[in-house]
Amino acid sequence: MKRKICVVTGSRAEYGLLRWVMQGIRASDHLELQVVATGMHLSEAFGYTYREIEQDGFTIDKRVDLQLLGDSSLQVAKSMSLGLAGFAEAFESLGPDLVLLLGDRFEIFSAAAAAMVSRIPLAHLHGGETTEGAFDESIRHAVTKLAHLHFVAADEYRRRVIQLGEDPVRVFLVGGLGVDSILRLAPMSRVSLEESLGFSFRPRNLLVTFHPATLEIDAAADQMRELLMALSTLHDTGLIFTLPNADPGGRAVTELISDFVSCHENACAFPSLGQSRYLSCIRQVDGVIGNSSSGLLEVPSFSKGTVNIGSRQRGRLKASSVIDCQPQCHAILHAIDAMYAPEFQAQLQATKNPYGDGGASDKIVSILEHISFEYLLEKSFYDIV
Repeated sequence: MKRKICVVTGSRAEYGLLRWVMQGIRASDHLELQVVATGMHLSEAFGYTYREIEQDGFTIDKRVDLQLLGDSSLQVAKSMSLGLAGFAEAFESLGPDLVLLLGDRFEIFSAAAAAMVSRIPLAHLHGGETTEGAFDESIRHAVTKLAHLHFVAADEYRRRVIQLGEDPVRVFLVGGLGVDSILRLAPMSRVSLEESLGFSFRPRNLLVTFHPATLEIDAAADQMRELLMALSTLHDTGLIFTLPNADPGGRAVTELISDFVSCHENACAFPSLGQSRYLSCIRQVDGVIGNSSSGLLEVPSFSKGTVNIGSRQRGRLKASSVIDCQPQCHAILHAIDAMYAPEFQAQLQATKNPYGDGGASDKIVSILEHISFEYLLEKSFYDIV
């Protein structure tokens, strides 16, 4: 009898990482895939990205609507409560043998809590990482403690999960999932990408993604203004923005980007590019600017530079292609100049991605096929002697 693996996905970026795990589960002779879509996937404001899941041939078995009507702390907490109830109902209906979650968003915490009280084993992907500028940091470690299996992206993260008291035999080093998409998706040509975007590339081009650092949400709009002030001086540069997530402070950032794009013909913005267009954009641009985890996890595999702004990703492993800077106009411009410097560009081809060379999805599927689920719910705190 096949084991039912329920994958929960709530955002465009997370689905892009989960896609090949989902495909592997679906193709397995030993596993049955269940999909629960939630969060930004079901929101018009974020592009109804559940459609991308369906376009890739997956069936969405349940939808948990978080009613993302705002991004204040109160509204996020209300969405979390809706998620807790909705996931519990979904799991009761689907009866999975294991729930699989990735990352650190607030809806993922709700799904993990619902699985816990439903006594369903939980597998967590990309645990052990640190992002000191966001409350995602706490959520990620909390989900680690709720989980029974752990699939981590680097040896440092494996050690950290064990440090949190998780049994080493349940912590698997598989590498970063983002690299799998890079290897498996055929890139769009420059011409077809321009046609799809409705945007013509300039002599230089940058891909820009800036999310609020959720421990500094009062500063998010000011930080975005500093970034836009810097970008406004780059007259020969095409600017492709992807809009922020449904985090506290995100709507103010989105409004600033929309206003900027409306009066700068060298700029365009998208709620979601989709995985294929996003990765194709990375191939075509000269660098990536902002504070998205993608700039650290995926962009180094393209031998492209990343200007990583502010505290949101502080603590994560970084390749030599990543330049950190403060969220101030002069510091951002200085970092962009450093990224374009001939000596920096010359060393990019030797960049080594600390999140591995691919294959994480196949490793995860293989482990799920062969590991015993019988005693997964029984956990003991592992003490490091």
